[in-house]
Amino acid sequence: MIQLEDLWRTYVMGEQELHALCSVNETIEAGEHVAIMGPSGSGKSTLLNIVGCLDSPTRGKYLLDGSDVAGLEEDALADVRLRRIGFIFQSFHLVPRLTAVENVEMPMIFAGVEPGERRERAQGALAAVGLSERRGHKPSELSGGEKQRIAIARATIMGPDLLLADEPTGNLDSRSGGQVLDLLGQLHREGRTLLVVTHDPGVARRADRVLVMQDGQIVKRVAGSKVTNLASLFEEGEAAE
Repeated sequence: MIQLEDLWRTYVMGEQELHALCSVNETIEAGEHVAIMGPSGSGKSTLLNIVGCLDSPTRGKYLLDGSDVAGLEEDALADVRLRRIGFIFQSFHLVPRLTAVENVEMPMIFAGVEPGERRERAQGALAAVGLSERRGHKPSELSGGEKQRIAIARATIMGPDLLLADEPTGNLDSRSGGQVLDLLGQLHREGRTLLVVTHDPGVARRADRVLVMQDGQIVKRVAGSKVTNLASLFEEGEAAE
């Protein structure tokens, strides 16, 4: 599904170049659950943003189902983001003045879905994440876990086959975080490809495999079940999977 070929992302800072990604090569198959780990500044979020078509590589190829999306015009990229990719962020990114159901409806507004159908589908999505009774509440009236489940409902409302999550439990307590992870696991079992950036070994252990990043490169690939802590992933002699 995802194929990255010699992918670079370089930022120019005055007369200096900062390489956020350096010759990344990776293939992620449809239906995989992959976690990305690494220290702060290692390139995890930069890589996720490129896969999500929120940013473009400086050079190299990003193939999504065989199509090179790196060279698409902005309108075409926007359509890919709308219909094929769902985003889940640590800070939820809900619109404060909108109710839960109105937040879930937002992608369908951009897709031109009629109001009656929008409301019906949004209510169904809220029911799927167990929040039907909170549909009229605004974000300020919701807990962190409820906000993230609404964000997941919004991320999946267009039926994307690829879900990207950047520290999805980073702002949650352990109970709410567990509920969110269970929900993401359910979505993966339904056939969606799931790519998660995390610092949390417990989140990474749920993945099929883990990509370990350092200094803009993928330096190791391990099975999710083998993750104990971030430091252990950089120990000498640990075999890559």
